[in-house]
Amino acid sequence: MPPKIKITKAEVIHTAVNIVRKQGEQALNARTVASVLGSSTQPIFSNFETMEELRCAVIEAADALYQEYTRQEIAFQKYPMYKATGMAYIRFAKEEKELFKLLFMRDRSAEVIPAFSGIIADIVKSTTGLNGESSEFFHLEMWAYVHGIATMMATNYLELDTALISQMLTDAYQSMKKHYEGKGL
Repeated sequence: MPPKIKITKAEVIHTAVNIVRKQGEQALNARTVASVLGSSTQPIFSNFETMEELRCAVIEAADALYQEYTRQEIAFQKYPMYKATGMAYIRFAKEEKELFKLLFMRDRSAEVIPAFSGIIADIVKSTTGLNGESSEFFHLEMWAYVHGIATMMATNYLELDTALISQMLTDAYQSMKKHYEGKGL
């Protein structure tokens, strides 16, 4: 009798991420993962108690990939750091449409949304000179703008080239900065 081939947790996650990447979240089920792995569903449920647990692992893996996009965009130093985060978000939406949808276009009403703090808050404050509510509202408006562009890319509603996206973000940034500087919140 030949030895059993052990399918690792990492292999299951990798396979599940690729299924979502190619077919969308709705295609993620035990039979599809098993079929791609060339196995029964047993290795899936040996590594995960439920499909929801696997789904959460896929979300974590997709988020790690998105974070890598952000790190790379910042490291390229083609754009100022704050703009690089927006450009990375949009590039991720354009190149990883289904993973973007999984991360950023799902019902998140049960999740705790992190407060405006940390490195993004520091970047916004240092690059704009805004403080308090002004910097928070500035970021909220820029994020909504960036998310709108990214959503159009992820859903194939619109195809824009990188240079145009860059100019659009610059225009929005400068306009909103001017608005908030004059507002004095």
